[in-house]
Amino acid sequence: MIELEGVPELIDPVMVAAFEGWNDAGDAASAAVAHLDREWKGEVFAALDAEDYYDFQVNRPTVWLDGGVRKITWPTTRLSVVRIGGDKPRDLVLVRGIEPSMRWRSFCNELLGFAHEMGVEMVVILGALLGDTPHTRPVPVSGVTSDPDLARTMDLEETRYEGPTGIVGILQEACTHAGVPAVSLWAAVPHYVSQPPNPKATLALLNRLEDLLGLRIPLGELPEDARAWQLGVDQLAAEDSEVAEYVQTLEEARDTAELPEASGEAIAREFERYLRRRDPGQGPGQGQGPGVATEGGDASYLRDAPSERTRPPKPQQPGPEAAPGGAEAERPDAEDGDGDGDEGTASEE
Repeated sequence: MIELEGVPELIDPVMVAAFEGWNDAGDAASAAVAHLDREWKGEVFAALDAEDYYDFQVNRPTVWLDGGVRKITWPTTRLSVVRIGGDKPRDLVLVRGIEPSMRWRSFCNELLGFAHEMGVEMVVILGALLGDTPHTRPVPVSGVTSDPDLARTMDLEETRYEGPTGIVGILQEACTHAGVPAVSLWAAVPHYVSQPPNPKATLALLNRLEDLLGLRIPLGELPEDARAWQLGVDQLAAEDSEVAEYVQTLEEARDTAELPEASGEAIAREFERYLRRRDPGQGPGQGQGPGVATEGGDASYLRDAPSERTRPPKPQQPGPEAAPGGAEAERPDAEDGDGDGDEGTASEE
């Protein structure tokens, strides 16, 4: 770990992490953390040593000019901290980087070492996946955890996923073994429009993070960007009758599946968010967390992880996985440190 500055004293800190690559369809998750960093003017205080975790032939450094002086930016993972003001101020430790190419256990142990040192109460990892979801409907976001007590107290799903995983799944399991409460939030990105950016999925992740932590996140131009994105996809779909028909099929399936929930929990959640935005000091759970990370547990984390459609075609993926809402999801291909595709699954850790 390369420490750029001293570790600050934090108030009720929560670590929020996202990684480019296999777990980040449409760049939705990494864009969400970047938005938090930008809106709250995050201060970088540490960075991981790039040579420890990245293959530079896969994730290449970039050269740039600073006042005529050539400089190099190395692919890595950086930690920054933001303070949220109000009646009950609290801090977020933001972790943003690229899925590492190697030494994932050591990578997670370094992050957990900082989490313990800074008194982090909970780790929230953001991810995005490709799924059978129409762009015209709200983005499904699933909250999953490996901790049955956390699943019960925070109304989350207890993950039952088995199969290939990315750094999001590995970090969540590392947190569980180290005794650190951890949650993963997964947004489903329409597989037929998977190219980044996807501001609608980014907005959905931030809204779900608001609900989870009881915060009011400044959204800036993101809602307008999300509307513009949907209008643009509407126009593209209208130009292709097969795509338009396929989108209609997805809409019908989604509406049928979600009809029983339309008037219950979803409406209550939206109403709570509306009230919180009118009175940010009344956010539920503000400044509270399920407990401070301790040195107990397996901190070294040495365990190894053991529908028909005709159009439009989906990219080949390592294997099908369960997406939010029960739809089958697949992972997008992308150049990342793992040589794999671009994401995980909502049922995954």
